[in-house]
Amino acid sequence: MKIFRSIMSWVIPVLVAVILVLLVRTYLFEVVKVSGDSMEPNLVNNERMFAIKPLKLKRLSVIVFDAYGEDPTAAKNTNYVKRVIGLPGDKVVSKNGVLYVNHHKIDQSFISEAERTSGTGNWSLKSLSKAGNWHYQGSRVPQDHYFVLGDHRSISEDGRAWGYVNAKKVMGVVKVPFWQGTKQHRINVNDLAK
Repeated sequence: MKIFRSIMSWVIPVLVAVILVLLVRTYLFEVVKVSGDSMEPNLVNNERMFAIKPLKLKRLSVIVFDAYGEDPTAAKNTNYVKRVIGLPGDKVVSKNGVLYVNHHKIDQSFISEAERTSGTGNWSLKSLSKAGNWHYQGSRVPQDHYFVLGDHRSISEDGRAWGYVNAKKVMGVVKVPFWQGTKQHRINVNDLAK
């Protein structure tokens, strides 16, 4: 009996800790890492940040999502970090790097003119969906889906290539901790969503 109590004295705290970690990661937040340059200058390769789970997604929120099945080239267990541009029902159009959502110009001062315009061209959701033969074709973001772009548009593999992100694939809204990056980069990631 003494051996059993001795074993349980360390097994129970370990089990409680494991359960707490799993609950926090499942329902509150988890630490994620940026892989690649598509979110520069606001997030850089290998930067770590939090994915907060219970937050509501808004236009310009930076999100992390499971890319497997969304991007046909993404392998299992591949997560992407991108910025939400179109919410369900939105109409998104790009004219020479200027984004319009529901006919309103989107302020993109969080990236440079070169990052907005280099290689982005003119497109609409309708033209992209037709050219890419997406599952959902048309001029509006489908229900329970989001249209996302990387901040460094000329190098980002994003919704322009493969379509929409299913709401069920979203892992959380990205928040950069106060000790990382510059104040402006934290604002550009944490505070632009409307």
